Amino acid sequence: MPIPINLLAEAHALEDLRRRDPVKRAIWVGVLLVIIVLAWSTSVQLKVVMAKRELHKVAGQLSTRTNEFQQVLVNQRQLIEANRKLSMLQQLATNRMLHGTLLNALQQTTLDDVQLTRFRTEESCVYNEEIKTKTNSNGRIIAGRPASVTERIMLGFEAKDSSSNPGDQVNHFKTKVSQSAYFKEALGKTGDVRLANLSPPQTGPDGKPFVLFTLECRFPEKTR
Repeated sequence: MPIPINLLAEAHALEDLRRRDPVKRAIWVGVLLVIIVLAWSTSVQLKVVMAKRELHKVAGQLSTRTNEFQQVLVNQRQLIEANRKLSMLQQLATNRMLHGTLLNALQQTTLDDVQLTRFRTEESCVYNEEIKTKTNSNGRIIAGRPASVTERIMLGFEAKDSSSNPGDQVNHFKTKVSQSAYFKEALGKTGDVRLANLSPPQTGPDGKPFVLFTLECRFPEKTR
């Protein structure tokens, strides 16, 4: 019985051993892992680029909103300041001295033989600068104050006393003016009517003697 002999058995064994070589398998596994890592890294880089693009977009929108918000704050401050000034103007207009009321009060303070020859009003408004709140060297906060206007009013009455005894009616007229309801309220407790000038007795064209006198009164200062 013939015995088969495989002359290529050794070559086949070497080939089979080469195919089963663990180093080659490790290389293929390594290459595969590198490809996977590269793919993952590429996807991460793509996500980073997309995230940066979105970040720039959001930052731009935020910057726009911030600028709009700052403008809103500026407009709000300007509106508050305008309303404050308007309120002060309205208060000044509402509380201003009305000459019609004053003249009506003078009509009710007439006195025999006393003639009011001239009436003058001196009114001034002094602007007070704003004082900002500050901190001194000791760390103490010194409160400021907003800008304001101080109103000062002075009235002058020039009159003629032609009574039988010129000069006797001067104090009577002064008392009547100061005791009238209008001047009591306008002058307050600190205000007063004073005699600013009294001329010597004079004789008119009709031969009748008279004196000229001037009364003045200052209204209390009002700061608004």
